[in-house]
Amino acid sequence: MQENCTINVENSINSGQVFLWKKNGNYWDGINGQDVLRLDKNGIIKSYQNLKIDFFRKNDSLDNIIKSISKDKIVMNAVKKYLGLRILKQDPFQCLISFIISSNSNIQKIKTNLENISKKFGTKIKFENQEFFLFPKPEKLGKASINEITSCGVGYRAKFIKDAANMIFSKEIDFDSLKKSKYFETKESIRSIPGVGNKVADCVMLFSLNKLEAFPLDRWMIRILEKYYRNEFHLETKTITEKQYDILHEKIVNHFGPYAGYAQQFLFKMERDNYQKKWL
Repeated sequence: MQENCTINVENSINSGQVFLWKKNGNYWDGINGQDVLRLDKNGIIKSYQNLKIDFFRKNDSLDNIIKSISKDKIVMNAVKKYLGLRILKQDPFQCLISFIISSNSNIQKIKTNLENISKKFGTKIKFENQEFFLFPKPEKLGKASINEITSCGVGYRAKFIKDAANMIFSKEIDFDSLKKSKYFETKESIRSIPGVGNKVADCVMLFSLNKLEAFPLDRWMIRILEKYYRNEFHLETKTITEKQYDILHEKIVNHFGPYAGYAQQFLFKMERDNYQKKWL
């Protein structure tokens, strides 16, 4: 089947998963933790660290996943429209800080905040004749003062960022073991980080910790569920309580299956494009 070898780099980068990326002629250049990646239009990756990285999760059986999530016309249309959209396998620390910053913000501001943080605390390197700033290591951000972090434009999130960095550096949160643990166990651990609610935890789990049943619920996804899935999911309120989030997640996984996160990504991309929202 065709799907498995299709990668649409543009759609994958521009789907709210990553922020420190720039289009550079025929390439996309992006920061991924202590690495810089250059992607061509076919998804071929050049890595500053010369790492073999499965950024596009090529090992996922996309045929099976698409079959599994295609439960209704809405998802089937989104999949057809954005064939080649992939969930990206990101550096977990960068992903965590990115989504802590994302709360009550927009893509352009998140990007600017993260660029400021990388310039202030990250290592400057040269790759493909260009300058880049790697994402700071947890130790560096953990040692920074609240004022230094605040100067990057992150507002009240500065303390969350510092606390998160210290928890990662001290191995209180161990990403390697979380990649192997079950969804709810991982979620409980990630939720213990200050500034991390259900939605941020689901983003981090889906985009960096291999939890493909994670289904981040933000206002866009709530809008989608209200618009297309009113009968299936019965949303009673505009904002979702902790308990409702868990109940809703269970219903969503029952409906879309174990790869519900892929369904979320296709639906999210479709809805934001329908509203002509800005991407990177």
